[in-house]
Amino acid sequence: MTVRVYTNQALDHLTLARGGHSTLVKASENPVLHVVGAWSAQVPGQDALRLAYPLDIKARDGRLALTLHLPLEDYVAAVLAGESAGFRSEQSLAAMAVAARTYAVRFQGRHKAEGFDFCDTTHCQDVHISAVSERLRQAAELTEGELLWFQGSPAATFYGKDCGGSIEAAAMVWPDMKGAYLSGREDPYCARKSWTSTIRKDEVRIDSLRIVERTPSGRALRLQAGQRSITASSLRFAVGRALGWDRLPSDLYEVNDAGDRWVFEGRGSGHGVGLCQVGAARMGEDGRSYREILEFYYPGTVLGVSAQGFPWQSMGGERVQVMTTRPREDGALVTIADRLARAVEERSGLRFEGTVRVKIYPSVAAFRDATGEPGWVAGSTRAGVIRLQPPVIESALRHELLHVLVESHARHGLPLWFREGAVLFLSGDRPTNKLKHVPQEAEARMAHAAALDRFSRLIDRFGEGTVMGWISGGLPPTAMQALATK
Repeated sequence: MTVRVYTNQALDHLTLARGGHSTLVKASENPVLHVVGAWSAQVPGQDALRLAYPLDIKARDGRLALTLHLPLEDYVAAVLAGESAGFRSEQSLAAMAVAARTYAVRFQGRHKAEGFDFCDTTHCQDVHISAVSERLRQAAELTEGELLWFQGSPAATFYGKDCGGSIEAAAMVWPDMKGAYLSGREDPYCARKSWTSTIRKDEVRIDSLRIVERTPSGRALRLQAGQRSITASSLRFAVGRALGWDRLPSDLYEVNDAGDRWVFEGRGSGHGVGLCQVGAARMGEDGRSYREILEFYYPGTVLGVSAQGFPWQSMGGERVQVMTTRPREDGALVTIADRLARAVEERSGLRFEGTVRVKIYPSVAAFRDATGEPGWVAGSTRAGVIRLQPPVIESALRHELLHVLVESHARHGLPLWFREGAVLFLSGDRPTNKLKHVPQEAEARMAHAAALDRFSRLIDRFGEGTVMGWISGGLPPTAMQALATK
């Protein structure tokens, strides 16, 4: 996870200290530095930032750009320091940790074009790395690795300071964001505190202003400003940039003409989508668990370390039940799977015990998240269920069908190398010892090649019929003695 720090500051120099030595780093000298180990950075007018994360310093557009490399859980703790350090309830903090972590995974690479994942401002998530406390670290550790999932992908876990008692639908803020878990509704836990803001007409140069359209949550959507039609969000951003973000905290307001000024009377702060921090804090103080808080603010999502919430649809064949999220695209696989099932039964002389279940995940990322398998693994079998990543390769499906067949007949205690060797022998797969780019893949291929070699030697010595009988009968001492004899 890479984070740009001092994002909105025009740094032309700073003092970098490490190993007892200090260096003045100037943007004008176009530095390119990669710093590891403990270091401190002194920015003019601010306290020194003392950390031990890898740091990249480069000059960009005449300014210094500082990018940190953070582990995910450390990033989550830093977001808690910036976004919710004032929470009194540990359960509320835990809920925020899950929301912040899921947001980070869902939107990682938001600033990819600029060379980092996230900035340290509320444009992404407000990060206060130097303010991380042990309490905040514990909140991250309590939920370590947990994400909110929707249909097999990390949810878009937006959150805000105060919804004003009315949660906004995400589609009203971001038209392309239409997840059912981000719908608008009332929030009974939010305190609904009101605010009043007075803005002089000459500050915004608007002499006539009225609300002409609202969202279902009651927020202003479009305004008539004299002869112009403008969005409420454009007015809020313009006021925020020019006069301060506290002058027009949200779009949930009424506006009144008071002569030389506009009087806004409203509730809430921010966009109001997703988790309301005021409401989440109240829920925690009322004894609600972090799971209950997340269930209320993101209804329909599923909490888990691996991918959850796939909208599986089942398609049944004679021997194989195919489960997919894309029945139209994967419909032909039912016939293919049945054909392969008959073929492996005929080749092995074994029979399936009941219907075989095959799950086809909608993406490689979903397969990896749900199964824990690396991307170079085409499929795996667990508890008799075949799990495949797209696109489905017939050889991978045949291999996993043989795994189900062999495992369902294998005698308890039969060595793993023997079972894997049987599958490789029956499938005709010939793994090589050729090294791959991923060390784990090379290691797995070498282990498979060794298993096939041992199994093939037994076939040569005792015959295929006898060796296949050992799957259910168990490996006799004579087999191991034969392997020990060169």
